[in-house]
Amino acid sequence: MEHAFFTVRPATLADLDSLIELRAYLLDGTTARYSSKTPEEAARWRTAYRSWLGSRLDESDCVQILTAEHKESGQVLGCATAIIDQRAPAPGCLNGLSGWVQSVVVEPQWRNRGIARQLMQHLLRWFANRGVDHVVLQSTESAGTLYQALGFTVSDERLLIRQEASA
Repeated sequence: MEHAFFTVRPATLADLDSLIELRAYLLDGTTARYSSKTPEEAARWRTAYRSWLGSRLDESDCVQILTAEHKESGQVLGCATAIIDQRAPAPGCLNGLSGWVQSVVVEPQWRNRGIARQLMQHLLRWFANRGVDHVVLQSTESAGTLYQALGFTVSDERLLIRQEASA
């Protein structure tokens, strides 16, 4: 899984801090609805995410977390997560296996160099090898062009969210 200046590989426990800091680009201090609004909220999601990662980085059949690592420095430049859900069969998904992509993030200074594309291509192959033909993701506006180039289309379905107040 090597490319010009980076290697795509499965994330390990040694990558925990890098994965959390990369995800913070999406979840801290943005205007997105899902973004943490206070330092306390940021601390809570980071603690919960660290625990979640710790339980899933050891081989999982339904979760794949990849990193893009700089060949020379060993720095984690980007990451991406794939999750397989088992849902009821539907016309476009007869086996009920539905893929979800989340947390595709590249360090700002390394963006627009093909890292996110390579991470996504590896995740899409991982899904295909497991019989997952239906893959969904939520995108930032700036990443929409990449996902459309990879065959994703904008859905006409409404995404509705209900969230209980957290303690």
